[in-house]
Amino acid sequence: MKDYYATLGVSREASADEIKKAYRKLALKYHPDKNPGNKEAEEQFKAINEAYAVLSDPQKRANYDRYGTEAPQMGGFTGGFGDVFDLFEQVFGFRSPSGPGRAPRGEDLEATVELELIDVLHGAEKELTYQRLVPCESCSGQGGKRTSCRNCNGRGVVEQVQRTIFGSMMTQSTCGVCRGRGYVVSETCHTCKGQGRLRREEKIKVQMPAGIDENQLLRVSGMGNLGPGGPGDLFVRPRIAPHPHLEREGPHLIYRLKLGLAQAALGAKVEVPGLEGDIPLEIPPGTGHGEVFEMEGQGLPYAGRRQRGSLQVITEITVPRNLSEKARKLLREFAQETGEEVAPEGFWDKLKRVFKG
Repeated sequence: MKDYYATLGVSREASADEIKKAYRKLALKYHPDKNPGNKEAEEQFKAINEAYAVLSDPQKRANYDRYGTEAPQMGGFTGGFGDVFDLFEQVFGFRSPSGPGRAPRGEDLEATVELELIDVLHGAEKELTYQRLVPCESCSGQGGKRTSCRNCNGRGVVEQVQRTIFGSMMTQSTCGVCRGRGYVVSETCHTCKGQGRLRREEKIKVQMPAGIDENQLLRVSGMGNLGPGGPGDLFVRPRIAPHPHLEREGPHLIYRLKLGLAQAALGAKVEVPGLEGDIPLEIPPGTGHGEVFEMEGQGLPYAGRRQRGSLQVITEITVPRNLSEKARKLLREFAQETGEEVAPEGFWDKLKRVFKG
């Protein structure tokens, strides 16, 4: 005996709302559109629809609870895909594109657009070149000479009448001859070999919005491959080139400012690179390594907003490697004045001679 409660993953005491909620979750998971060509998913989709058709009806559920799937006058579920999608439409409020007579759209495509950080700041219109499948000009996308399908009279679906204890019931299923298209190709086009579409280079202009990042996809409706049910969509992914000085962190920019010992100790007035020009910055005396100066409003826009992030300046204290004799003397005097212990004069030279022998 089929266990409809187990099929939907609910208890026998589940409420009508719990049953509907479980059905919605499973129907979306195993829907044929999400599992093309997967026979197991198709059978599971039929099973959960059969279970819901019974458990969502109070009278059928009561009979099932008492007699199981052999309940007399339970009404049952025909199990045809026409009934499945009718039930899906009732619960979700829209018709599945995989239902009878619905031809599939063309494939979606993805392309890449190169951007600079300045483009992200202001937004930019970019020209994009890519290839997609378009209608064959020789046959106007028909694939050849078409004639109406005699099996379904051009409807794409066929109807069947089944006799039940309640009378005759009519179900619909996709026509097996024309596969739901409503027509058959009687003479194949030589240009496209009956496919009705050819690959062609396409050039379009796309407006990349300010604040976009590489994790976002911009959708251009109807610019994908052509299919029997219409074209798919084009999804544009931005690729942002590295900036010579600035790093990006969401809407914020990071600049690593190198300071000498004197600048850090005595303070300095410097300029840091921004996206629209250099920006003055005052470094106070006694600035340490790794300190952050935040310049608000000098970053990139937040997505969909005018507000901009900040430019964060991180200090990096640099130590000189090659010093003149005068610089060495001054540094030793500085160390003596501040009480810092340093290596004796000539210590490293003596150490080098020891190792050289």
